[in-house]
Amino acid sequence: MTPTALPLYSIAELRAIEQAAMRDLPQGLLMQRAGQAAASAALKLLHATEDGDAGHRRVLVLAGPGDNGGDALEAAAHLAASGTEVLVWLAPEAQATSPEREQALSRARNSAARLMEAATSTASAAVGAAPWHLVIDGLFGIGASRPLDGECRDMAQLVNNLDCPVLALDVPSGLHADTGAIDGVAIRATHTLTFIGDKPGLHTAYGRDHAGEVEVAALAIDPTLLPAAKAQLGGMHLFARQLQPRQQNTHKGSYGSVAIIGGAHGMAGAPILAARTALHAGAGRVYIAFPDTPPAFDSGQPELMCRRAQDVDFSGLHFAALVAGPGLGDDADTVELLQRTFESDSPLLLDADALNLMAAEPELQSALAVRTGAGATILTPHPLEAARLLDMTVAEVQADRLGAARQLAAQLGVIVVLKGSGTVIAAQDGSVVVNNTGGPALATAGTGDVLSGLCGSLLAQGWPEWEAALGAVWLHGAAADALVAAGSGPIGLTAGELIPAIRKLINALSA
Repeated sequence: MTPTALPLYSIAELRAIEQAAMRDLPQGLLMQRAGQAAASAALKLLHATEDGDAGHRRVLVLAGPGDNGGDALEAAAHLAASGTEVLVWLAPEAQATSPEREQALSRARNSAARLMEAATSTASAAVGAAPWHLVIDGLFGIGASRPLDGECRDMAQLVNNLDCPVLALDVPSGLHADTGAIDGVAIRATHTLTFIGDKPGLHTAYGRDHAGEVEVAALAIDPTLLPAAKAQLGGMHLFARQLQPRQQNTHKGSYGSVAIIGGAHGMAGAPILAARTALHAGAGRVYIAFPDTPPAFDSGQPELMCRRAQDVDFSGLHFAALVAGPGLGDDADTVELLQRTFESDSPLLLDADALNLMAAEPELQSALAVRTGAGATILTPHPLEAARLLDMTVAEVQADRLGAARQLAAQLGVIVVLKGSGTVIAAQDGSVVVNNTGGPALATAGTGDVLSGLCGSLLAQGWPEWEAALGAVWLHGAAADALVAAGSGPIGLTAGELIPAIRKLINALSA
């Protein structure tokens, strides 16, 4: 059975879904469903961490002024009815802002839960002094339009210092649901129960640090009200059809030749890492085209063929894929070398110095635009490289990673892999996938070169460009995750260690 897609919905899309659903439902029913789902999730967490008499479980519920606060109040009433000790901290201006929230507030007041106004002098002291078993964050949801401030900011900082699970409702307060950006302070949750549909901001930028484990509560919304998502969460199901056992009657030519173009003086390690990865990921033959005099061979991987770039024909007759940029440098002759790769009709991946040269030399971008009718092109920038290409600051790119990746893909007519926490893969038509593997173990020199070599290898083996980009990013992160799980990270993991781990993973998945 083919796995289903894991859609990610924007705030605008979720608002439209919610409004359409509420037209056919009794007033307040969606909020009641959210509160019940939140209470069930909370009880599950309490039972998982229970270390004493169930009657002494203490839960702190943070209720904000909007519908997210209403969800939290409904959850508080349900938890109090279960025998849980509940304290509700009512944020400033937490008066009822809708009939639904007014009903939720009334139910919480009529339950066994204790309600405490944030403005009271003893509120923060009471929260900080108690030994909590769980905190439920219902301060601000997807409708928040300003950073946490005042008492809410102080409470978020207090909660972030507590030693107990934190369950965020819909999104952690202070985290932007579309982008994963934060402005100042945000709740750092261990778990997020997100409503109706998943959100991209939970999986990229600060999202992975603040959302914790994410679970979707669909709230029994009619599936016909859910539009086709423009973004989705990555997964093996997006490229699994390419992972097939190899046939017996094949040879090295069956799996393509890759050329890695790079390795200026003092930077030979970058293309060597990429080339070794391409070989271990299954390419039939791998060449390294050096802009300067090449070494006679790679003593650590003598199967690689080292050539002088000026002597290499980059046409599709010779190479099934090209990877340009690792350690390429920025000499004047390098621009001409890069233009030669653009003239090839082979699939082309551009990384590192190739991207910096493109940002500095507008004619290269024009040449790339002409190439769109030829072989596929994939760009793999980190945020600084993307910022240079978009004439933005890094902060602007990171403030909206999906938007930046989409803009760059449309601007250059390419597939963009915007690296970082929750790597974003964007196609020219605006389709986006947010990758869900990898982590801080990859925050070390050379891992980007490994990724470029892996993607080039998959392209050479005939993977379609979109699936090659998705597969390379997912496999790269999953290999790092496997090493971390085995105790080889995240601190101190090196790029070279990824290479055999990637080979092992590909073989396991292709068996």
